[in-house]
Amino acid sequence: MHELSICLSLLDQVKAIAAEHEARGVTLIRLRIGPLSGVEPQLLANAYPLAAAGTIAEHAHLEIDSGAIRVRCRACGAESEATPNRLLCADCGSYQTELISGDEMLLASLELDIEDAAAITSSP
Repeated sequence: MHELSICLSLLDQVKAIAAEHEARGVTLIRLRIGPLSGVEPQLLANAYPLAAAGTIAEHAHLEIDSGAIRVRCRACGAESEATPNRLLCADCGSYQTELISGDEMLLASLELDIEDAAAITSSP
């Protein structure tokens, strides 16, 4: 199950961002996973609690959005949505297309628990 190793890599990135912003915790991790990415969203969601145990993101909610498959036609130049195993131009029907999106896994956003700077006081 390579989704566990993907979660571990994702958490390395999340921990680095949280440290950079001096966050106390992570409350939400939002991912965008394309249908052609090779990552199974449900397996990733199942692996997440195991990977996140004991980390700053242990209690974070993992939200996974599906990305669309988009192609650009080399014949007519149009951009359109496509489906897996049918990467045809929706305008002219050409099979000469290039993939624009749908094979990515992106960390879209994070919600961090950051202590309010106004609440931080120093003792004299």
